[in-house]
Amino acid sequence: MKRSEQIKSAIIHTFQEHQNKENRPAMEAYMKHQFLFYGIKSPERTPILRPIYKEYRTISETERMDAAILLFQQPERECHYAALGLLEKGVKKAVPSSIAVYKELMMTASWWDTVDMIASNLCGGYFKRYPEQLRPITENWSHSSNLWVRRSSMLHQLKYKEQTDKGLLFETARQLKGEKEFFIEKAIGWALREYSKTDTEAVVQLLESESFRPLTKREGLKWAKNKGLLSS
Repeated sequence: MKRSEQIKSAIIHTFQEHQNKENRPAMEAYMKHQFLFYGIKSPERTPILRPIYKEYRTISETERMDAAILLFQQPERECHYAALGLLEKGVKKAVPSSIAVYKELMMTASWWDTVDMIASNLCGGYFKRYPEQLRPITENWSHSSNLWVRRSSMLHQLKYKEQTDKGLLFETARQLKGEKEFFIEKAIGWALREYSKTDTEAVVQLLESESFRPLTKREGLKWAKNKGLLSS
């Protein structure tokens, strides 16, 4: 059996052993019944997965990617979270082709919970390793026909702070600002709110001088407003 298959099987077996039927209905309802759950919440998942991640810490990046894809083929959402946890363990060793896998997983069983982890943690880490890819891929993804890929294009730099490419961030916001789509409006506001902690004046000027949608403006200006940094 390939090691990628071994990892998948080990994770599924562990989840089956620790499933909690009492938690399942509420977890499935929270995700609007789009996914099945074992009923294992994050505080319980972390310690039971730790020995598996440790056992397979020497896997190649190809094996890591293959295991993640296999886990995303499972119906239970915890398998998808485990796949992303596994990929995060290798993000500093990501190979150039890793971004294609991240995009594939983003478009598989798509919802905000996994997409946002992929965008900010995996893609964000990837572009720090391959900074020359940040602009071309972000520009390409911002024009994607897939809602979740477009949302991701706004969130790649979410944790970059002073390392943020402000020009690219603002260009992407402008590219997407006309969409009447909650998950896009929210993503623009979220990304700009985070960057406002680094350059408040630039974000306020952008949002107050251009025609962003109301939800985006509220989200984007929230931090500055709470800090009393907006002029009356």
